[in-house]
Amino acid sequence: MPSKHKPPVSAVQSCDWPIEQLPGLSPEEKSQLQNCGITTTKALVEQGKTPQARLMLANKLQIHLQYVNKWVALADLARIPSVGTQYCGLLLHAGVGSVALLATLPIHRLHQQILRLQVATMQRRDLCPSVEQVQQWSQQAVKIMNYEL
Repeated sequence: MPSKHKPPVSAVQSCDWPIEQLPGLSPEEKSQLQNCGITTTKALVEQGKTPQARLMLANKLQIHLQYVNKWVALADLARIPSVGTQYCGLLLHAGVGSVALLATLPIHRLHQQILRLQVATMQRRDLCPSVEQVQQWSQQAVKIMNYEL
């Protein structure tokens, strides 16, 4: 009796963006990060892996820790190819602070959160990503999490 093989789950490669493309940073903040040797989103995620590392970075940059936490969360979400720097801010404002969290959230609930956010802040439903797009974000987040294990 032949065994049924499951096709391998295709790995999703994490994206790495120039730090200039990360939303929400002022030119001065981007320059400060670059002066610390952080020129990409991957480098920012690496340097901000632990709470202690983020605190050290905040002290080095002489800024409040909450900014470093926000930047690391944005850079983490930007690793997902279909999210990138275009949607990482939207996800963060919708309450999604990491790839790991995105991988676990129910898709329809997340889509509703994003829709409520778009209507509340922009009074526009048409700017909300589709359920299919949110599903793609979630699927890629799961693949990135599985790939990194």
